[in-house]
Amino acid sequence: MPKPEMIRLTLPNDISYLPIAQLCVRELSRKFGFPEEELDQIDLGVEETVANVVQHAFEVDEAATFDIICQKIPLGLEIVIKDKGLPFDPRQVPDFRPAASEGDDASGLGLFLARQAMDKVSFNNLGPEGKETRLVKYLPKKNIEDYLSESERMQTEPVPTEPAVIQEKIPYDVRELRPAEAIQVSRCAYKSHGYTFFDDHIYYPDRLIELCDSGQMISAVAVTKENTFMGHAALVYPCLAARIAELTFLFVNVEYRGQGCGNRLTEYLFTVPKRYPLDGIYAYAVTNHVFTQKVLVKFKFGDCGLLLATSPATWMFKGIEDSTQRISVILSYEYTNPPEPLPLYAPVHHREMIAKLYANLGASHCFMDPPDAAAAPSGESVLETEVNMAESCGEIHVKKCGEQAVREVRAILRDLCLKQVAAVNLFLNLQDPATYFLTRKFEELGFFFAGILPKAGVGEALILQYLNNVALDYAKIHAYTDIAKELLGYVRDRDPNVI
Repeated sequence: MPKPEMIRLTLPNDISYLPIAQLCVRELSRKFGFPEEELDQIDLGVEETVANVVQHAFEVDEAATFDIICQKIPLGLEIVIKDKGLPFDPRQVPDFRPAASEGDDASGLGLFLARQAMDKVSFNNLGPEGKETRLVKYLPKKNIEDYLSESERMQTEPVPTEPAVIQEKIPYDVRELRPAEAIQVSRCAYKSHGYTFFDDHIYYPDRLIELCDSGQMISAVAVTKENTFMGHAALVYPCLAARIAELTFLFVNVEYRGQGCGNRLTEYLFTVPKRYPLDGIYAYAVTNHVFTQKVLVKFKFGDCGLLLATSPATWMFKGIEDSTQRISVILSYEYTNPPEPLPLYAPVHHREMIAKLYANLGASHCFMDPPDAAAAPSGESVLETEVNMAESCGEIHVKKCGEQAVREVRAILRDLCLKQVAAVNLFLNLQDPATYFLTRKFEELGFFFAGILPKAGVGEALILQYLNNVALDYAKIHAYTDIAKELLGYVRDRDPNVI
């Protein structure tokens, strides 16, 4: 395993130390390969974030320190600014709107500039460990459009005449992606889905190569005996520390559909040796058709969730009628290692369904009532929030329920609703007794049952969901398996938006 490339600075909460932090981060960024114009953007992101910490995290005369961790990640650079100062909620800072700004009112300008300068900006409450701001900057890479001809770039609609499907069966190989083939993967993704994939890394060939090199992605391709690209599929770990991976980015060039590429690509990904431990694989199957759901059944995935309205209706599916509402997905899972029985504190009113979903996956856990002493969560919460604005979908991960967990989730939910995020998924740990007691409190906020996800970032996850003024016709959601059909009815009956 390669040595980590990182530095850690501990600085006084004194703004005069800002140039030292900037110089150190800038030189490390230069070492990682960022060009001069990107270094200026990184400078700006560090400046605004450090100034925000010094200004808001500590009392005026308080003598304290904060940390800056700067490290190389598969696609570029991550900067983490950690402190144990006063609580700070970025959601309470008003959004800065340049066109609406008047006079000297610059409220929210610092966060606005940091978000403009960096590719990702996130804030995490770490409970007793304080809080952190994470800044991510990707190394500049060529987007798939940089490889297209002028006529291809001008094309905004799918090509009306596509290559004819090859009817006879042809011999082909399935193997690991080679770096030179990354451009073909991005081209195929663009041809089959346009720019509708939720994860835009698929459109950057160099990023795909780096993700594969790091082990965060396992990428497989199908090629003819003449090495002509046919199709692709991948396993993607949410992070390098994760014990589960998503089966995703499965697509096949039109002329090779019907050759069984999807099946062979999936088989390869299950059997290929893994660089990192893997306890399970999960996948999402859209519900505006059942084709993908059928494929997952063939590979012994078990359905365990129904996540509503997670993607825009503008997703393209060749040969399938366009969706007229936001797209919902069935969440499926398969263990790669036999699961050990665990004590789980499932809320009583969902316990039967949760047990049924686990049984569908082949897991048998012990469902318990927590002791009375665990009735009231104590301490501080540990929450992480992820938002994909292109998908208009957010996730709240409750890694630890503290005394104010419900209030904190309510504040995050309000912020996401004001930002017009359509769907919000809440992940709770079934191994935490607090989940037993607080699920109903979260449901009083408008959340309702979605399903489970084993071995998730929070632990054994109970997933609740919230819809923000989304018009949804359940009759247009197609479930294939019996358990998925039962889950669809269960979710519909508990959706507070159904009149």
